[in-house]
Amino acid sequence: MLKVPLDYANPAGTVIELGVLRVVATGSDPIGSLVVNPGGPGGAGTEFAVQVAQAWGNNSARERFDLIGLDPRGVGESRPTIDCYTDKQRDDDPIVSGIPAGALTWTAETARTMLQQCAAGSGGAEALAHFGTKDAARDLDVLRAALGDDKLSFLGVSYGTRLGAIYAEMFPGRVRALVLDGAEDPRKDLKQRQLQLFGGLQRSFEQLAKFCAHEPECPLGDNPAQATPALQKLLRPLVKTPMRASDGRTVTFYTAIQGVIVGLYAQEAWPAVIASLAAFKKGNVDMLLALRDAYNTRSAAGAYTNAAEATLAINCLDERQLTVDEATNLVNETNEVAPFLDPGIDVKTHYGCEGWSTASTLDFPYATNIDGLPETLVVSVTGDGLTPHEGGIALADTLGARLLTVDGEQHGATIAGNPCIDDIVANYLVNLKLPDLATRCAL
Repeated sequence: MLKVPLDYANPAGTVIELGVLRVVATGSDPIGSLVVNPGGPGGAGTEFAVQVAQAWGNNSARERFDLIGLDPRGVGESRPTIDCYTDKQRDDDPIVSGIPAGALTWTAETARTMLQQCAAGSGGAEALAHFGTKDAARDLDVLRAALGDDKLSFLGVSYGTRLGAIYAEMFPGRVRALVLDGAEDPRKDLKQRQLQLFGGLQRSFEQLAKFCAHEPECPLGDNPAQATPALQKLLRPLVKTPMRASDGRTVTFYTAIQGVIVGLYAQEAWPAVIASLAAFKKGNVDMLLALRDAYNTRSAAGAYTNAAEATLAINCLDERQLTVDEATNLVNETNEVAPFLDPGIDVKTHYGCEGWSTASTLDFPYATNIDGLPETLVVSVTGDGLTPHEGGIALADTLGARLLTVDGEQHGATIAGNPCIDDIVANYLVNLKLPDLATRCAL
């Protein structure tokens, strides 16, 4: 465990512990450590380090680096852990799912309850106020020093690109190498990023629909242009009449939608979504519920990790507050750019983070004017629905980084087992050599 101050403004105060896992380099001449973060926010770095090691096999990066997984404050094995809901509440209430908050509706009561439960379960209000990305970036620097590395080598995926970019902004002279994969757009505020994300999800759904149209008895029909109305026709009845799964759990519209969304992370998951929708069309919701469980990291015994709760809490600290009108307009605009998510009902919503700190702990835009940062590498997939390609272009531009464009339909690419990507990433990490400007890979 790594011990760090809860509040860096009061280093002699409360100390918290962060989970750390080292996967030792396979070679005898290591360069140092490569710290890895899987995103979320709320993903456990300790688990991701093992996944990276398995994906990279014995390539040159594995030979030369110890892989270090750090569970960010509040996440995984770190203590205190962000804990806002019981497993039963997670089962019963899709609003606490991993779907970004813009797609859901909150009342003043549910937002207040979430804040109270998060504070009570996460070490108190003081602890809860210090789970934001800037504090996590300071933790990275403590870890770097504890590892004995003069400078940080870092691989961040999805939200991990936000964490890596903030570290670069705060400590540019302590960066050795940054690989940022599946980039968040640092120039966009909450509303702009939400709409960019949901627009990307709609595009990914339409790609799934094109694939499905060539399958026998596609549950979305043989005309991809009509796939969104077809999905709405399938799932919207759940708004008024939820269904029961074989284990007794209730499946609502949003429960089912989560099962669809999990298939938009990678093309390999499309057949599972199609099969689940086909089963749903015949009255069986179990397959969609199983996909939803995978999306929400629910075990067979019904236990959840705290990844979704950490996502909510960390974003509540990083983002600015929205008024009721702003939050309601965001839901309506979300349904316009991603109609496959639209339940077809009028809503008025409060902001899910209502009552948290009034000011964002993270300034947007961020990482747009950094002096002294060495050459970095941004990896971006053209068909990434969760962090669309334009976000990768923007992050590379703001950091002055080299952009590796990857043709494909997937969220993130650095542990996809793709030789083109793996060789470029390893060459950069080991030799600090960037690919040529025109270099592209394909999944």
